[in-house]
Amino acid sequence: MNGFYSIAIYFTKNITKIFKRSLFFTIIFSIAKFIEKQWVNSYFKNLYPSENFLSILKRNNIIKNHIFHPIILLLIFAIFLILSINSISPNLQLVLVIAFSSFIIGSIIIPNRFFNNISKKSFIKFKNNDVYSIGFCLVLIGVIFFFLSVVSVGGIPLLKPSLRYGLKPILTMPVFLLIPGIGLMGSSYLNRFKKERLSRSQARFRFINLIAFGCVFLFSLGYRTPIIAALLMMIIIGYYGKILSVWEVVIGALAGVGLIIGIGYFRSLEEFAITSNTSPFYTLQSRADFTLHVLNLLNYISGDFGIKHGALTLSAMPGISELGPRMTIGQLIAWRTEVSVTPTLIGPMLVDFGKLGVAFGMGLLGFILGIGYKILQKTKDSFYITLYGLLLTYAILGVETGILDIQVIVYFVIGLLIYIANILRIKKQTK
Repeated sequence: MNGFYSIAIYFTKNITKIFKRSLFFTIIFSIAKFIEKQWVNSYFKNLYPSENFLSILKRNNIIKNHIFHPIILLLIFAIFLILSINSISPNLQLVLVIAFSSFIIGSIIIPNRFFNNISKKSFIKFKNNDVYSIGFCLVLIGVIFFFLSVVSVGGIPLLKPSLRYGLKPILTMPVFLLIPGIGLMGSSYLNRFKKERLSRSQARFRFINLIAFGCVFLFSLGYRTPIIAALLMMIIIGYYGKILSVWEVVIGALAGVGLIIGIGYFRSLEEFAITSNTSPFYTLQSRADFTLHVLNLLNYISGDFGIKHGALTLSAMPGISELGPRMTIGQLIAWRTEVSVTPTLIGPMLVDFGKLGVAFGMGLLGFILGIGYKILQKTKDSFYITLYGLLLTYAILGVETGILDIQVIVYFVIGLLIYIANILRIKKQTK
């Protein structure tokens, strides 16, 4: 693994140097620095509310320091369940008890046994330049594949929504590397802010630019979830990096919920699924109801030990199956195979290994997030903040969609390997 990392760093550093020395990038960065200087010295910036705005929020320790504790995943899952119109079957209630209990054990109880009385210097340290280079190259890949995707369908899907159905996953999946890419670049800026090489205003300006840059490309493809992923991840990074104020995070979260409801509402209007007289909240409620209906069906057919035994998760890998995992879900519940169905966070675990799979899967997910959160709290390191932000973001989005995209699965595998490497390193040091 160390050899692979060294090779990756060698190539990404060289690619970053080549592009940053080019005339095009020199002009872009010069313009960006000029605008940044105007922003930092702007009179209008002083009109923006200060960090102590709505200071009452900072009096609560949980809101001030632990909004994005791993347990937030269960809270969001519970809200998702409450939104459903129909009741949950008794058997599914048992599955949910298993899922929630396993997650709590994995995210709270087990991590409490690690890293006690350990200095932050004991953890693996990633060089800031290395992190930036990887992030820059991921963004570059995302931009290149964005243009390839646009060319392949003959236009921008945002301007002509029907083109979105012609997008090819093999071209769009690399576009989503923009999300970890801007996160890692943000991590680099956060590190420089912590070392006082950037002012807070400069760091905030660069965060805003990264978010805007990523969202422009993702929004142009007509997708909603990747935009929410980019926004949520950067909010988490900004929150733990002290770049965002507590009130900004709270208001940003409320605005995010409004964005989800709004986009869903207007998309439903465009597709004639609802009328203009329908409540915007109905679209959110109907999505939750449909997804939980799917989960009820999956629970019914999966039993205690599942029916796919790992084949569903493996179908996320290109070339393994003609159908993707969400289309396989559609096939299992007797829907058309052309339909992509969201199975919730525990749906894939049920299909592959039943209740046993839910216990193990939610326990493992809880452990990854729990141990990541503990490392974040111990080190306050920019890279670990970004890694945790990325993983928690996709776990939260997975409450409805499930964790079934190959790149997302890879993020969790990489995160787990990094966390295990830290555990083994510290275990070796304490012998």
